Amino acid sequence: MLRLPAVAGRFYPSESKELASLVREYSRPDAHEPAAPVQACLVPHAGYMYSGHVAGAVFRRVVLPGKIIVLGVRHYPRGEPAAILSSGAWRTPLGDAPIDEALAEELRRECPLLHEDSVAHSTEHSLEVQLPFLQVLAPGFSFVPVALGTVEFSSLVNVGEAMGRVLARAKESVLLLTTSDLNHYEDDRTTRVKDRKAIDRLLALDARGLYDTCRNEEISMCGLGPAVAMLTALDALGRKESELVKYATSADVSGDLSQVVGYAGMIFS
Repeated sequence: MLRLPAVAGRFYPSESKELASLVREYSRPDAHEPAAPVQACLVPHAGYMYSGHVAGAVFRRVVLPGKIIVLGVRHYPRGEPAAILSSGAWRTPLGDAPIDEALAEELRRECPLLHEDSVAHSTEHSLEVQLPFLQVLAPGFSFVPVALGTVEFSSLVNVGEAMGRVLARAKESVLLLTTSDLNHYEDDRTTRVKDRKAIDRLLALDARGLYDTCRNEEISMCGLGPAVAMLTALDALGRKESELVKYATSADVSGDLSQVVGYAGMIFS
């Protein structure tokens, strides 16, 4: 299956040279913070105008391997709540990004909750907007797309533990690239307070705490499911290091403080 771009020209430029130039601008290396291998990262998925600078700050800190699991959100109630694609490629204005079939099949075998499903991925932007960064910064990479909807905590743990087992067996480096925005559509001050609570749980690698905090504090973190699965996988792998690379809200770009979305860029090693 060739998955065609759904948000080119809206979330990011549809012209290839402009897109590649923008990715390089956002992810320009910093000599004071050299790139290093990491096990996982968290990046936002809004339009590049709003969150591209946060994603780029993460990507310039990461030595990207040739194999990447992209763990995103199923924003729309279509398709399976835990959806994987295990063959084909995704097209962007920069070309086709191939799915790593062997890695995808291993994930499917390890986690029966993941269902092969193209419908959940067909218009989903959270994974798509990561691909131009990977195409520019890690040419020749292959990836596995996974989209998680709103599912029970126990199911998220199941997915995360399965990913942890697959990553533990991997003979070469595999990055778990997880994508989520933080609180949505409240004023800037409220959003920053709520986001700090979620970020603290992420930094503590506390999957249960993140889930409960977002539910109890009404933090509308769209990628709560993917983040819980990621933290569970990191725990299974014995990873303990975390860093907040950059935080922003949409108000930093738009100037509108009345209704904002929060964005965090984080690395885990």
